[in-house]
Amino acid sequence: MSEEPLVRWDWIGRNWPTIQGLLADHIVMALVPIVVGLLIALPLGLAGVRWRWLYQPTVGVMNVIYSLPSLAVFIVLIPVTGLATRLTVMVPLTFYAMAVLIPAVVDGLGSVPDHVRQSAVAMGFTPLRRLLQVELPIAVPVVLAGLRVATVASVSLVSVGALVGRGGLGYLFIDGWQRQFYTPIVVGIVLVVVLAGVADLLLILAQRLLTPWSRARGSA
Repeated sequence: MSEEPLVRWDWIGRNWPTIQGLLADHIVMALVPIVVGLLIALPLGLAGVRWRWLYQPTVGVMNVIYSLPSLAVFIVLIPVTGLATRLTVMVPLTFYAMAVLIPAVVDGLGSVPDHVRQSAVAMGFTPLRRLLQVELPIAVPVVLAGLRVATVASVSLVSVGALVGRGGLGYLFIDGWQRQFYTPIVVGIVLVVVLAGVADLLLILAQRLLTPWSRARGSA
């Protein structure tokens, strides 16, 4: 392996269609769990704020799930979801995302000052209108901070799925190692890092768009 150059550009050119397919597969398996996890975490987080006794048990269960090794969970799921399927990878990643996002939603809603909430009530806002127009916008920075952590972790963890036959760009690591060939490994690492960076950058831009008041406050 040491006699091989670090990168063989001709190999990349010949295998580019395959790399593009693996990249698309990786994006789907990384981002779908984030979207599903957020859709589940929002109502669970709201329930945790509304009924505080529910929050600690929910977070406790999520923390236990988050502590489980991803590869072990993938293997346990194979009899249910099948070998080398997207579902085997995406189901655990959805729970990992929820473990990060539920506390973020609760902390975000908890950051809403009481006087702001009371002002909305005094202005005649219904609970739903107050949630959508006052509380959630204020909670956005904290929720998006959790979303950034969950997204980067999901992009990275998808690669582990290659060990059970469906890991997107992680296949390049297995292929490179089995053939003692550096180029696929380097390509896989670079693309995973770039994908995580782009996703993080998009979330930062989303935060700037959704919270224009924070930019105004920063420039004041």
